[in-house]
Amino acid sequence: MIMDKRIIPAEKFRFVSMEGRTHDKKFETKPIGYFQDAWIRFKKNRASVAASIIIIFIFIFSVLTPYIAPLGMADVDGIYGKTRPKLDILERSGFWDGGMVQTVNNRNYTYYQAIGIGAESYSRVASWDEGSASHYNPIISTSEMYESGGVEYWDVRVDSYYLVGFQYITLPSMERFNEIQAWEKETGLRVIYPMIDTRSRYISQFSTQDANFWYRHADNLAPLDANDRRMTGVEDVMRYGLVDNYLRDDEGNIMYYRISDMTMLNVRVLYYNYYQFLNGRVPTHVLGADTMGYDIWVRLASGTLLSLMLAFSVSLINLTIGAYLGAIQGYYGRTIDLVLQRVTEIISNFPFIILYSLIAMHLVNTGKMNAFWGLIFAFVISGWIGTSRLVRMQFYRFKNQEYILAARTLGAKDNRLMFRHIFPNAIGTIITGSVLVIPSVIFSESTLSYLGIVNFDSLTTTSLGTMLANGRGILSTDPHVIAFPSAVISLLMISFNLFGNGLRDAFNPSLRGVEE
Repeated sequence: MIMDKRIIPAEKFRFVSMEGRTHDKKFETKPIGYFQDAWIRFKKNRASVAASIIIIFIFIFSVLTPYIAPLGMADVDGIYGKTRPKLDILERSGFWDGGMVQTVNNRNYTYYQAIGIGAESYSRVASWDEGSASHYNPIISTSEMYESGGVEYWDVRVDSYYLVGFQYITLPSMERFNEIQAWEKETGLRVIYPMIDTRSRYISQFSTQDANFWYRHADNLAPLDANDRRMTGVEDVMRYGLVDNYLRDDEGNIMYYRISDMTMLNVRVLYYNYYQFLNGRVPTHVLGADTMGYDIWVRLASGTLLSLMLAFSVSLINLTIGAYLGAIQGYYGRTIDLVLQRVTEIISNFPFIILYSLIAMHLVNTGKMNAFWGLIFAFVISGWIGTSRLVRMQFYRFKNQEYILAARTLGAKDNRLMFRHIFPNAIGTIITGSVLVIPSVIFSESTLSYLGIVNFDSLTTTSLGTMLANGRGILSTDPHVIAFPSAVISLLMISFNLFGNGLRDAFNPSLRGVEE
């Protein structure tokens, strides 16, 4: 029974104090959205943040290097093949100065010293001491001499750029010869040096083609006593000094060229200065040079950019295909799901190497498709399966939730339910899965390139796997050729996995509000 308020006595009513009463308060902070909350939690994962910084740095390195590097992808100089990493400001410092350590005997020690002495003077007898070595002496430092098996040895650190020394080259005409001489007068740097008398009795057969043997061999100088001679050649040179063996005309004048084929000239040049004449800069490779003489810095940036472009392209395409097919499977189920599941099982069990080999045989090798797009095609054929399974699982999880039933009751169509209600709730898991695809693609591409199944080795393109393949045969003697691409691959693999793990934790709603 409802009581009429008019019959309630007035004394029944009283004022209530406002003190101690609780009212709703206005929020003083802005609301936090899903992605903002994920970003806040991602920043707390220091390993993932460090990994993302490394990825950004590697990407910037690969993009900016072609614009700041002095050499291009196609610039190659076989004379300086396998030279060590060098910075001009660190020259002869013992670190990053183009140096390498070698163990040499008397003959090689004489050979190295003679390069600097030959660059210093033309036709004088140079005393055998450290003072006779010039700026072009390839020996940076020398250890104490020691004997082993009756032979004297030194552990020397040599500059791989000065070690090239002199080279024989062919000039097209006398005009080119005069052009080099004019450059010598302008810069004060000597390029053309006296020719060697290779037909002389003062030169041995093994040194006929080596432009660095400008001096006479010791077995043609004043002989020592039979008891004092320990080996042929070297000891006499060291005892009597280096005497030149330059080519001279009938009047005794030193000759600086030989004419061949009417107009062409054979000359002997100090290649370090000849390189400056050709390129306007001293020969320097910041990360060294590979076996062919390409600059590793530039090739490494190009190979890294190719691998990243390939990985991101495959990840984006597979995300699109896999998300759409997985959504159809998970939403409709039944016959559609059954048929698509059988298709994915067939494709996933087909070996990827055989798949690409077939594509390369019928498309790449026939010129219908280049190696890059052929590789993307192979990855797309089977790469969407992982994303499809992930999306399918998420749709099975959410499609029977109450909010989906409510939306369907209000008349929402299938497309709206799939891509406006279910898909956004699974976006975190899908993004994480797509990111983790990237290191897998990079590793697969590197493996295929390393095995020679994919060929990216050309003047304009290369890949990290190709660089590894080019350096595997000289790992023990020239480890820098393979060290830098190996380091980049390792960093990319580790960083993308840590980055993906950080995204997985950040997009996990169950961790919201959990204190680290």
